[in-house]
Amino acid sequence: MIQDAFILSAKNLRHRGLRSWLTLLGIFIGVAAVVSLISLGNGLQTAVSSQFGISSTDLLTIQAGGLSAGPPGSGAVDPLTTKDLDAIKGLSSVKRAVGRNIVPVKAIFNKRAGFTYAGNIPSGPDRDFIYEQINAKTLEGRLLKDGDIGKINLGYNFYTDSNNFGKAIVSGNTIEVQGKNFQVIGILEKQGSFIFDNVIYMNSDDLDSISNYGDKVDLIAVEAADKNNINKTVEDIEKLLRKRRDVKKGSENFEVSTPQASLEQVNQIIGGVQIFIAIVASISIFIGALGIVNTMTTSVLERRKDIGIMKSIGATNSQIFTQFFIESSLMGFIGGLVGAIVGQIVGIVGIIGINNFINGDVPITINFWLIASALFGSFLIGGIAGIVPAIHAANQNPVEALRE
Repeated sequence: MIQDAFILSAKNLRHRGLRSWLTLLGIFIGVAAVVSLISLGNGLQTAVSSQFGISSTDLLTIQAGGLSAGPPGSGAVDPLTTKDLDAIKGLSSVKRAVGRNIVPVKAIFNKRAGFTYAGNIPSGPDRDFIYEQINAKTLEGRLLKDGDIGKINLGYNFYTDSNNFGKAIVSGNTIEVQGKNFQVIGILEKQGSFIFDNVIYMNSDDLDSISNYGDKVDLIAVEAADKNNINKTVEDIEKLLRKRRDVKKGSENFEVSTPQASLEQVNQIIGGVQIFIAIVASISIFIGALGIVNTMTTSVLERRKDIGIMKSIGATNSQIFTQFFIESSLMGFIGGLVGAIVGQIVGIVGIIGINNFINGDVPITINFWLIASALFGSFLIGGIAGIVPAIHAANQNPVEALRE
């Protein structure tokens, strides 16, 4: 009986043609918007996560506040200094503190100029610590060592033909940075980060020779002495810097954060946008449900004679109800199916676009749970929208229906 009802419902929808497709439009748009939004949101969260390029979520980062353009800490009105770094190193709750500088530079290769950023790699034990934190591994060549002068490592994007220089840069090449020649001794593996894959890495002395940052420090990376009590380290650093920079609590011109905390803030923003657009998409689904109610009500009026014939040959009220209920549910399901397919395609195209924009490698995945939920939800919405018309059809008087 159920199988026959589905077959008959499919035939009825096909015979109604354009009206059925227009009715499905609201469900289709709503489901497509929700599926594409969630797919893009998940891909965007993965892309944002990869931009941090930090392997440890226990690492504290300190940077100056105020007006800034470019990498964290650069261009700050009141920058951090090496004296601040030394003071932080003296805290008992701090195991290690390392200063980092990232400066904008002009690079020339293959007779082409490009603008990017150069970052310093500290010497001694701090070198291995920074390599571990940024997950530095070479695709070819080797990493910088203490004593390397006039040598640099390059992020992965320099290794591609699509860089600003029109030609891939490999180990052994010479590249001019701020008017000074440097030999490339290694290309780092791809991290999928718009920042880290585009940086020129050089030893601190070499970076000092092409810039004038002096005792300024753009960023301080801190490893807590007790990872289980990282909040104590944060409090100690904030108290110290407030005193050194003569600012009151709540008016700090610096920021102490962890990559995990920053990532959570970004994810909250993305989640809020997703919820807002999902609400807007739900309005479209609601309008689609009203369209189903209208179409099914019209269908009941147009098919009163058919209902009368069905009842006169023995069809029960429950069978009539089931027929119209399945028909409306099927309308919702078809709209949801087309919407889920289109939404998934839009999501895939969007992730490809994100990868091309940041030269990342966000994986393209098909969320079958999401698609199944969308199909079940649209089927359920269609069924609920058809309950009242189905009850109206089941309560038809066969004699009056045949007379009309």
